[in-house]
Amino acid sequence: MKPIVQKLPLKSNKSFVAATFRSPNFETGWHQHMAHELILFTEGQGHVRIGKHVGNFKTGDIYFLGSNLPHQFQQKDKSQISAIIIHFEDDCWGKDFLNLPECHLIKQLLDISTHGLQITDTTTHQLHLLIKSLETAIDGNRIILLLQCLQLMASAKPFAILSSKEIHNVNHSDKDCIDRIYKYTSNTFHEPVSLSDVAAIACKSVPSFCHYFKRRTQKTYITYLNEVRIGYACHQLLQTDKPVTDIGYESGYNTVAYFHRQFLRLKKITPLQYRKLKAVMNM
Repeated sequence: MKPIVQKLPLKSNKSFVAATFRSPNFETGWHQHMAHELILFTEGQGHVRIGKHVGNFKTGDIYFLGSNLPHQFQQKDKSQISAIIIHFEDDCWGKDFLNLPECHLIKQLLDISTHGLQITDTTTHQLHLLIKSLETAIDGNRIILLLQCLQLMASAKPFAILSSKEIHNVNHSDKDCIDRIYKYTSNTFHEPVSLSDVAAIACKSVPSFCHYFKRRTQKTYITYLNEVRIGYACHQLLQTDKPVTDIGYESGYNTVAYFHRQFLRLKKITPLQYRKLKAVMNM
């Protein structure tokens, strides 16, 4: 079965993704992505398929998966799954950074990661701490912590190689189309976005675009657009003192009621509860 192409929404002020995902938002079928993935399971257990490898995962397990390596993590017995997922691409530090001589071990690690790696050594505890710190870090500390994670894995080599190299190359025209859609959405989600406008960006009719996007991402475009908008709203709720109503309008919603409904659907709590909960957690 051909893996779907996935790309996690990236906030405008971030160069890579580092966030917690929980069931049911964690569940994704057989998929691949251009980004490298470092994943720490903080809750739950289940089955894992990485390339030609089939196995099981549990709370505390860490995997590092290279670019375009097909994989799937599936919950077992309807258990709750929670994981910190880090997605980054080769050029997130700039085009030539990995060519620096100081990065030769990290570059080797990225090459090996196309086989899929599971962290197995005593460095697991140290890597746990770095990944958890990375999720909440800001500004330059995010880049430093990501490099520390990679340098730790590259120098200690605390991993088991899981699969023979099996990379399904993404059709470049297909990837370009998906990237155009993501970029357009990132630039315009604050404004009214119509399916006809997005379909035109993809050079497709509206029905053809809707079918294409759902087939490639396993979600509708409207669902994706709401995820981007609510992600922006969450950032504003935490980083500013703006009224919730203003944040709703800034996020692209033309009614407060619809904003609250979508926020509750995705986050399971109201915007105000989200702001208060995060404030308590950061005390």
